[in-house]
Amino acid sequence: MSRRDFLKQSGALGALGFLGGVGRTGSLLAASAQVANAANAANATNDYRALVCVFLYGGNDGNNLLVPTDAAGYAAYSAVRDSASGINLAQSSLLPLVGPAGDQPYTAFGLHPALSELQPLYAQQHLALLCNVGPLLQATSKEDYLAGRFLPASLFSHSDQQNAWQSAQAGGASRSGWGGRVADRLQGLNGDATAFPVSTSVAGNVLFAAGDRSTGLVLPASGGFSLRGADSSKVSQARLLALKTLVGAEDDNVYVVAANRIASQALQLSERVDPVLTGSSPTIESLFVTQNNSLAQELLQVAKLIEARQTLGVKRQIFFVSLGGFDTHTGQANTQQNLFAQLSSALNSFYEATVKLGVAEQVTSFTLSDFGRTFKPASGGGSDHAWGNHHLILGGAVRGGALYGRYPTLQLSGPDDVSEEGRWLPTTAVDQYAATLARWMGVAEADLAAVAPGIGGYALRNLGFLG
Repeated sequence: MSRRDFLKQSGALGALGFLGGVGRTGSLLAASAQVANAANAANATNDYRALVCVFLYGGNDGNNLLVPTDAAGYAAYSAVRDSASGINLAQSSLLPLVGPAGDQPYTAFGLHPALSELQPLYAQQHLALLCNVGPLLQATSKEDYLAGRFLPASLFSHSDQQNAWQSAQAGGASRSGWGGRVADRLQGLNGDATAFPVSTSVAGNVLFAAGDRSTGLVLPASGGFSLRGADSSKVSQARLLALKTLVGAEDDNVYVVAANRIASQALQLSERVDPVLTGSSPTIESLFVTQNNSLAQELLQVAKLIEARQTLGVKRQIFFVSLGGFDTHTGQANTQQNLFAQLSSALNSFYEATVKLGVAEQVTSFTLSDFGRTFKPASGGGSDHAWGNHHLILGGAVRGGALYGRYPTLQLSGPDDVSEEGRWLPTTAVDQYAATLARWMGVAEADLAAVAPGIGGYALRNLGFLG
């Protein structure tokens, strides 16, 4: 019987297909080694940091995430998004953000009413908001846009702009994401070339987590990470031993060698990860038990891996989770209400988990999305694809209770609108956002351009929202 026939009949090919990885073809899964020793575990505790990217698929309407509440600001908001639009938020419903607004065109702001669990975190200075950020080739004026200069590729396209946000390369296609390129620079902190991977996606294969020279791990949104059909029976164990022998065998075909290496790495890594994901974790599971949404389940998986950081022997981890459904051309009011309620409760539970685990100051969560949406309402109670957007940054190291970046002037065809419908020209680039997070993770100043290729075009390379 040939090797391929054996694998087919044993069911191993289908099983190994479950053990996928992040990144482009042939770059599926990071290598793993034996469990780190006690010294490495101690070092991981003393010098541990993690980023958690929360991607809001579809293009979240930031104009209803963060709304001015002072008289002039709310008048400008309601003049365009009036009660007849179907997407107006009553001034009295907005959750006030306590503290000075800083250098913004309006003096007071409020959050969407569904973000009730996040409002106190802003007051406690653990939550910040970054205003009007988006993909840019370089600092760009409205005149540049109207003249067709310095325009990112395929603006307002879902897939292209998702890639632009995840890669920090606004000029077109990229083979790696900026999270993966951060992992490239930090993989050595987790050990040698066979160490546990830095990047992990709990939301499928994503560009964000794919590096140029490091590979990452893809985990299911819930449940374990193991070879299907493997149990403690003698027959199963004999089959598993045979499989390990086969994938460890020498071969003169480069493709067979690569496939065997990936399979071997997957088997090794599953033996380390599966007990973490399937084991009971009373410290944090109670925080998520009442939440029945996909984001909460993904963040619970992340929290379990963070709890096991000493066992895994890691110093740096980058995670990717997601929540979909934000493409609100119609019916935005109810959709955003439901999605924001899920986002608010899931992020709050996850932050509380980091507090219980004693790593709140070592874990920073942040949001990305395809793009913002038009300030001008669309027919059917929705909004259309736009550009600049507002984002949330949460964690114990965040210099919270403040707005960063520059909030746009809420005026159609005004100084910040590149159209006549309220498509805000970003005043902060994704490169600056990425570079600030990468620096906090420990990426050297000289390596920031490798993570965020356009950062050299900006005088402000650190946006200041992290301590």
